[in-house]
Amino acid sequence: MNKRLTVAVTGASGALYAVRLLRYLMMNTFEVDFIVSDAGKITFKVEMDANLEKEDISEFLKKRFGAAVMKGRIKTYSNDSISAPMASGSGRRLGMVIVPCSMKTMSAVAHGAAANLIERSADVALKERFPLIVVPRETPMNSIQIENMLKLSQAGAMIVPAMPAFYQKPQSLDDLADFITGRVLNLLGIEDHGLFNDWGN
Repeated sequence: MNKRLTVAVTGASGALYAVRLLRYLMMNTFEVDFIVSDAGKITFKVEMDANLEKEDISEFLKKRFGAAVMKGRIKTYSNDSISAPMASGSGRRLGMVIVPCSMKTMSAVAHGAAANLIERSADVALKERFPLIVVPRETPMNSIQIENMLKLSQAGAMIVPAMPAFYQKPQSLDDLADFITGRVLNLLGIEDHGLFNDWGN
């Protein structure tokens, strides 16, 4: 299995979803190319007390989860770095996840804009036909936003709204976020993650 993938964070609420996904990936020896938008940095600071302007995401993860989380590799790229590896289709990878995905980023990707590294990387995922998983976190949604989700779905992206289920009887916010993480991992072909029990089990 190709264990290299891109994880992008944008300005929607839900930084915890990104943190739980990164935790799983790093504990299971994946290679992560990490991009965070300026608005995503603000959300991270507000919701996770992490200043990604001064602290690298790997430092944050190690501080939060301990050294065991550093079994994988994570490299941060500036959202302005259009020459980064994920901006080219020649570099194969397991997939790309935008988590959480703001409506602004969803609109840009749905309309083929590639003005920054997140948008360009998503465009590459669509044209190269490797999984692009988008985790929008917005409510309520207007018809323009719903149409943008439809455009992305028709282009080949998979839409995973941040709507955790409750049949697994979550005991914490981490449990709720892990449900979404598990659904994302399923779509990447990683089905033995153990983050939640299947319905009926």
